[in-house]
Amino acid sequence: MTAHTRRITPLPIGILAALAVALLGIPLIGLVLRTPWSRLPEILTSPTAAEALRLSLVCSIAATAIAVVLGIPLAWVLARTKVPAVPLVRALVTLPLVLPPVVGGVALLIAFGRRGLVGQYLYDWFGVQLPFSTAGVIIAEAFVAMPFLVITVEGALRTADPRFEEAAATLGASRWYVLRRVTFPLIAPAIAAGAVLAWARALGEFGATITFAGNLPGVTQTMPLAVYAALDTDREVAFALSMILLAVSLAVLIALRDRYLRRSPS
Repeated sequence: MTAHTRRITPLPIGILAALAVALLGIPLIGLVLRTPWSRLPEILTSPTAAEALRLSLVCSIAATAIAVVLGIPLAWVLARTKVPAVPLVRALVTLPLVLPPVVGGVALLIAFGRRGLVGQYLYDWFGVQLPFSTAGVIIAEAFVAMPFLVITVEGALRTADPRFEEAAATLGASRWYVLRRVTFPLIAPAIAAGAVLAWARALGEFGATITFAGNLPGVTQTMPLAVYAALDTDREVAFALSMILLAVSLAVLIALRDRYLRRSPS
């Protein structure tokens, strides 16, 4: 059997694959076709859209910063620590990936609400109320986005060649020097990729945000929430804002294509 013969796709598989492409592609093509391109500058410069875009950028960047600061040490513990609790911690880290976003928002309310497990002390002692605030949006986005960074960095730490670190230690380098000058440069591409994925997830977050922080224009209404609100008032605005989010998602895929979309060698 020649290589050409082995690569011929059976007809039923080809038909099912075409249906899958249609299921995934037709809605996106429809969005592109229905986007009011002539009104796009007007819509994006309107006060509501501009404020939602500003809030989305501020909150998603802040959530990504939290994910980086807390997620890299967590990834290190998961990859390099041998304790019985690591599998449980890893399960907790990955749970937000499959948890319905609304359930995540309810869990955040239970934890950080005004009468929540932690939120009651934040409010009573410091007067801090996270629900229905911009800070609440950041917490909700960090909650759903951090697992993307942790998983990416943990994978890089597990696959990093330990011989470089061992050689540096053999030459007398301290543990912190090895960490700064050897380990971090090795996993820097994974940190960048994980941060981009976390940012994109935070930018598109909807369910946990609307449940925990509400949909208050200028305070908690990010771009996805503005799309949801515009569906009842002006669908062209909803289409235009959705197109912006689609463009951002496409840009993220293009930026990460060399890392996650490499073609396997033939």
